[in-house]
Amino acid sequence: MTTTLIQTPQPVLLRNVSWQTYESLLKDLEEQAGIRLTYDRGLLQIMSPLDPHESYKKLLGRFVETLTEELNINIRSLGSRTSKREDLQRGFEPDQCYYIQNEPIVRQLEQIDLNQYPPPDLIIEIDITSSSINQFDLYADFGVPEVWRYDGRRLRFYQLEGKQYVERNTSPTFPFLSPSEIVRFLEQQKTVGETAMIRLFREWVRSQIGEE
Repeated sequence: MTTTLIQTPQPVLLRNVSWQTYESLLKDLEEQAGIRLTYDRGLLQIMSPLDPHESYKKLLGRFVETLTEELNINIRSLGSRTSKREDLQRGFEPDQCYYIQNEPIVRQLEQIDLNQYPPPDLIIEIDITSSSINQFDLYADFGVPEVWRYDGRRLRFYQLEGKQYVERNTSPTFPFLSPSEIVRFLEQQKTVGETAMIRLFREWVRSQIGEE
């Protein structure tokens, strides 16, 4: 039986949902694009991101990919892959995620089991439509080292310390990069377009790392 959900702009929160029901929904909805599930110990949030959300997640992802290309850093890009652990009774689908420091560990794995391997090194979260579940609690429980959060106006970088995220002025992974630089290029995209904006960003990165 295939489950079909009607897309709505606001999150839907269901209570007292079992882990087995969550996993069944993940399986039923794996072919249905545009539905995002978050599970937190019996709470199930269902979201259907709108165009601004999807646009910003792709743009921020392109910044990461441009940075790693110019710095010659291997990454594994996993988009909104489902991250779940039954022992934690938690699961989420980030907007974008990347293995960077731990890329060699997961490079040859077809499917990454988070019970055996580390979580993604960097998660991008677009927070235009507020979540009913505290995403940071989930990311911290999984041990995600770095999170970028963008609310449509302001970008913030966070680093995990213990079980709490601390806001940083620059990215822990890319120390020369500040949130304000990313936002500056996002604003340029509105006038010059996405391709031209990425080209300008690439030139800026090269200037920062001393490459002509």
